Amino acid sequence: METEDQVGTGDDVTRASWSARATRLPADLAGPFEPNWTSLQRYEAPRWYEDAKFGIFIHWGAYAVAGFGSEWYPRNMYRVGSAEHEHHLKVFGSPETFGYKNLIERFTAPSFDPDEWARIFRMSGAQFVVPVAEHHDGFAMYDSSLSAWTSAHTGPCRDVVGELADAVRKQSMVFGVSSHRAEHWWFFNGGMSFPSDVQAMSDADLYGPAQPESLPPNDQFLDDWLARACEIVDRYEPQLMWFDWWIEQPAFEPYLRSFASYYYNRAREWNRGVVINYKHTAFAEGSAVYDLERGQLDKVSPRVWQCDTSVGKKSWGYISDEDYKTVDTLVCDLADVVSKNGVLLLNVGPSADGTIPREQHELLSGIGRWLELYGESIYGTRPWTIYGEGPTKTVPGEFHDTDRAHFSSADIRYTRRGDVLYAIVLGPLRSGSVTLRALSSDIPLERRRLAKVELVGRDVSLAWTSLPEGLVVDVADEAAHRGPFALRLTFEQ
Repeated sequence: METEDQVGTGDDVTRASWSARATRLPADLAGPFEPNWTSLQRYEAPRWYEDAKFGIFIHWGAYAVAGFGSEWYPRNMYRVGSAEHEHHLKVFGSPETFGYKNLIERFTAPSFDPDEWARIFRMSGAQFVVPVAEHHDGFAMYDSSLSAWTSAHTGPCRDVVGELADAVRKQSMVFGVSSHRAEHWWFFNGGMSFPSDVQAMSDADLYGPAQPESLPPNDQFLDDWLARACEIVDRYEPQLMWFDWWIEQPAFEPYLRSFASYYYNRAREWNRGVVINYKHTAFAEGSAVYDLERGQLDKVSPRVWQCDTSVGKKSWGYISDEDYKTVDTLVCDLADVVSKNGVLLLNVGPSADGTIPREQHELLSGIGRWLELYGESIYGTRPWTIYGEGPTKTVPGEFHDTDRAHFSSADIRYTRRGDVLYAIVLGPLRSGSVTLRALSSDIPLERRRLAKVELVGRDVSLAWTSLPEGLVVDVADEAAHRGPFALRLTFEQ
């Protein structure tokens, strides 16, 4: 336990302690997993997740009321000189008299219809759905017994996560959640530098410790973090738990081990496969599934991994001036990720009233139409010998999702399902044929004799010629000249 000297003196101690609530920690749970990395590295990602390939992420909270900047509006509105602070002063007034808690009061979400959301997500071709249970802002979007600041008791006065869980499962999709609670330790610290409602101890349960980012979280905060994570597990039985980046702080390490063993053992009780997503080096390799934010790999990973990105280029939450990506861009990202043994988690940001914005709805519909035709080359597949070929390179690492040129018809991504090989052509054809250089007659990567080439979704056999420069396939199909498409290659046994 940290001492008062470590967390400060006077008001700082009170703020760091921030609640007298008795935190209920999870009891030890018998099962095959113990809270050490050696035991946790026996974890294996479930088949449903490796087959799913495509899920929907949802960032929705009171920050959508402002609809400005990003989902970090709650933090930046308390940072003097920021665009969000100036916007807040102009639209809502001083954060001393109209703070983030007042935005929560306006977050009534009169049009929130979880069944309609689930229908839209199912139509997109997604196989699992992951709403944010709690973002850095400390406002739980579920019915938590550990805070008064929840969507069940204020704002919408509805258990958003619980209602979504029911709706998603009714649509035969897998339900997961994300927790961004760790960053709440320091998220509102800007409000400590000038007169604001963050400093009112009566609101400390919402605004939290508001400590400097350089100060490690104390035991009370960490105990509370663990209790909240396990409460979500017990209450909603999610099959995926996604954690944001700050959990790689050394202070979290024993708590991560405790959570993982608890969650994995609970999943054994449910007889369901589950996934933990983590960033950077928060978990030991192999003990959970690595997640790369707004980024991709430049090679095939031996373990399944995940890319989380958004339909918008600017924000994860709703903003009024979002710059949206295109259907073709998102489909190409999906194919690229899957070819490298990855899973794509694509985010949407609903409006404050609880509706999916028209632009986002149209993007999801477009992805769904593509997957209806070519999903065979995505769902249930595994990587081939190489991920692909072509002149357009993806930039490896996080936050590079907009740092590449548009793919062309020379950019190919390969996947396989058993003995069948798929070639996903990432750009529209400019001629009547496409060349698969990896299937060159001189140095073929596939040693079996090719029997048939077909256009996926059309059941049309295509003419092909094996040449030293590659396999040339004639594609006389109008759709292939409009955007990405997939070929099915069958080999003789």
